[in-house]
Formats: sequence, C-alpha cells, structure tokens
Amino acid sequence: MDAIVLLKDDHKTVEKLFKEFEGAGERAYKKKRDLVDQIIEELTVHAHIEEQIFYPAAREGVPATSDHILESVEEHHVVVWMLSELVELDPQDERFDAKVTVLIENVRHHVKEEEEEWFPEVREAMGRKRLQELGEEMEKARPAAPRNPLALSSARS
Repeated sequence: MDAIVLLKDDHKTVEKLFKEFEGAGERAYKKKRDLVDQIIEELTVHAHIEEQIFYPAAREGVPATSDHILESVEEHHVVVWMLSELVELDPQDERFDAKVTVLIENVRHHVKEEEEEWFPEVREAMGRKRLQELGEEMEKARPAAPRNPLALSSARS
C-alpha cells in the first residue's frame, strides 16, 4: 500500500468514528467515551507517522509542499491539544460534545486540504515506487507509535 492510500484509509476510519459520534444519542455517554478514545488513538498514531515519516519525505521530495506541511503541523498542534483535553474530560461535562464538534471540524478541514490540495502534487512528484516504500515504512512504525497525544512532536511546536 502506498503512503497516500494508507493516509486516506486512516482518514476514512476517523470519519466513520466521527459519524458514529454525531449519530450517538445525547445521553449515550459510554458510547461517546468509547468513540472518543478510539478517535484519540487513531489520530495520535496517524499524526505520528505523518510527522515522522511522510511529511519529511514529502518536504524533501516535493519542496513546493513545504508551506502546506508547515501549516499541517500547526493544525496537528491544535488537534493534539484538543485530544489531550478530551483524554480526561467526562462525557457528561457540558463542554465534551462541543469540544468533540470543534475537533471534528478541524480534522475535516485538515483532511480536505491534504487530499485535495497537496496529496495529488506529492503523488505526481514522488511516484509509485517511493510512495510504496514510504507506505511500508509507515505501516511498520504504527505499533511503536505513541498513544498519548502529548508525546507527538507537534505538541511541542
């Protein structure tokens, strides 16, 4: 699997979780907590492999994407802090649903920019073989990726 396909698959997985959250009942506190825990893990692992493997390779292989990558890391920074707040926030807290809604909006914006604006540019410039190598490297990095959002490099930037 190539790196962009892998990242898009992650995006689909998270979008499915978002839709489940949005469809959960107002008082479905346990379900919402479970979904948010899954969202936290998925987004944390995803951000890690992007930041540590994909972004540096894209920046090197396609220097024109540098500004997109810098913006993406800043978007990760915002998301990571929201995730870290959601780790301990009680789903019955009046801010819980609002915080998740803002998280979802931020992630959807980020995904749209990546998939529509610069993934096509990266695919064209880097080619199939290099993207497959990156995809393999990213897949191998998943098990060791942090699960704590504050362990990500973007948390400190």
